[in-house]
Amino acid sequence: MNSSFYTAAVGAAQQQQRMNVQANNIANVNTYGFKAQKPSFSSLMYGNVAGAEGVELPRGSGARMSMAGTDFSGSALAETGQKQDYAIVGNGFFGLYDPTSGEVSYSRDGSFTLSEFQRQKLSADGEQELDEEGRPMLETVFMLSDGMGRFVLNDKGAVTEVKDREAKQPVGVFDFVNTDGMLRMGDNRYIPVEKNGQVRFGTGTVRQGALETSNSDLAEQMTKVIEAQRSFSYNLKMVTVSDEIETTVNNLRS
Repeated sequence: MNSSFYTAAVGAAQQQQRMNVQANNIANVNTYGFKAQKPSFSSLMYGNVAGAEGVELPRGSGARMSMAGTDFSGSALAETGQKQDYAIVGNGFFGLYDPTSGEVSYSRDGSFTLSEFQRQKLSADGEQELDEEGRPMLETVFMLSDGMGRFVLNDKGAVTEVKDREAKQPVGVFDFVNTDGMLRMGDNRYIPVEKNGQVRFGTGTVRQGALETSNSDLAEQMTKVIEAQRSFSYNLKMVTVSDEIETTVNNLRS
């Protein structure tokens, strides 16, 4: 079988994946804290074959989208005036702690809210307080949350308890030596992998009453979509031309 069929089919499928990435970037143009993805391609089974008069000719089986890296570059800040909105100026992430699973994830989206949380009431000496019937007493506190059941970590690495709703909270900023390859999770969150190294306190500063806008540029993304569409069309054209060549050769044999 002519390898051009396989090369073109693989190319069309990979361009479809590329368009999926660009479509996701476009859909999140207005998502606070969103970081765009940039697809990267690599060759498949590339090598050289001997041609006429000993000339080496390149030969391959097409290309594939090897990865879709995340662009963590900063973007403009939008002033909201909301007391529980925070934006990071510089590098770093907000830390989010999930009390149900113990998972810690990271995000640039600082659109936080207040969540009620009940805990055991302790005395000034740190002893558990009991009611008249000897049962543990509970107290209601407010925690800074992402609105999805996860608590925001403060600058000490603990959950942020809110005592004064109007005051700026000690929201922590965390960072990694290498941010390449962080796993993208739902709700605009990221999970570090082994190569990212140990988490550390970031150098970025926190601004209250503002949110970081998406760094996905609509004009750039639309241009990339057009490029992917053209590449997709060219690959399908290659399939058509290969089929015509095979048909012509078969007709000559008969």
